[in-house]
Amino acid sequence: MNSDIQKPPGLFQNKMAFAWLLMSAIIVVLDLWTKGLATQELTLYRPVELTSWLNMTLAHNYGAAFSFLSDAGGWQRWFFTVLASVVTLVLIAWLLRLSAKEKLTAAALGLIIGGAVGNLVDRINNGYVVDFIDVYYRGWHWPAFNLADSAITGGVILLLIDAFFQSLSAKRSGTD
Repeated sequence: MNSDIQKPPGLFQNKMAFAWLLMSAIIVVLDLWTKGLATQELTLYRPVELTSWLNMTLAHNYGAAFSFLSDAGGWQRWFFTVLASVVTLVLIAWLLRLSAKEKLTAAALGLIIGGAVGNLVDRINNGYVVDFIDVYYRGWHWPAFNLADSAITGGVILLLIDAFFQSLSAKRSGTD
């Protein structure tokens, strides 16, 4: 058989994808564990000061990022559940099709998948997402968030960095 013949891209292009999915699973476990601790140890909307810029404050987010649509009447629970499920499946398919060289993209997708599934489990089980990290400066508070949100944010940042460097590389090689 001729070894120069390349196989068409398949679903399992990159066997390392399973390692990235394992990272996603670890993020889900840590996220749900920390949310459980927060729910058990904190009182809803009553901050516990840790530093001059960080509180632990239990909050229930019925909407999406920044409590978007949190007071929409309940339909948003199922809308965000379906949306997160579809996006997660698309990201998993993308991850499984990456080549082994695309480590930064794979890491980014692994983080986003883990965070999305962590929040998805909350939304399905509770009807809301548990948030508890409250960062602030001089009375200005960032919206409360959780480990899943941090993983999603980190993953998006890695995707942006990856896209930036791919764009630079394409411009240098003239394939823009």
